[in-house]
Amino acid sequence: MAKRLWSRLLVDYRGDVIMRAAEKAVKESGWLPNVHEVVARCDIADVLGLPDPHRAYMEACRAPSPKQEYRWSHPAVYYAGRASDWFFLANNIEEVAYPVFKRNYEILLRRLQNGEDIQMEIAPALPEQIERPLPREQQQQRLQQLKSLL
Repeated sequence: MAKRLWSRLLVDYRGDVIMRAAEKAVKESGWLPNVHEVVARCDIADVLGLPDPHRAYMEACRAPSPKQEYRWSHPAVYYAGRASDWFFLANNIEEVAYPVFKRNYEILLRRLQNGEDIQMEIAPALPEQIERPLPREQQQQRLQQLKSLL
């Protein structure tokens, strides 16, 4: 039953990812890991040999142009930067740009963990709030209100 439980909980990860996570868990603790520890370590980027999201963000922001010719620590950093838009990363503060980069980077990490191709384009995130234009009558009323304020 224990083997079935482990196989059912670890079915989403490739064998090499599970092995690296288990080896790391054994090296860092005094006893054998349980399934929860292995699953938690499978989700960590450094198990795959990638930088954590913030280090990857800093690398993407500091990389010189042309970006394709730069020697990246991992191709996922380049693809996350490209999906986030280089101009956007260069011209926005970290509080604005980092969440966008982090989302794209984590999508790529999940693809890598699942053995997928990371070169596919990442769809942009939907905005938190979708603004719809006002009907024509309301636009005219607001315009009249603004005119009356002048």
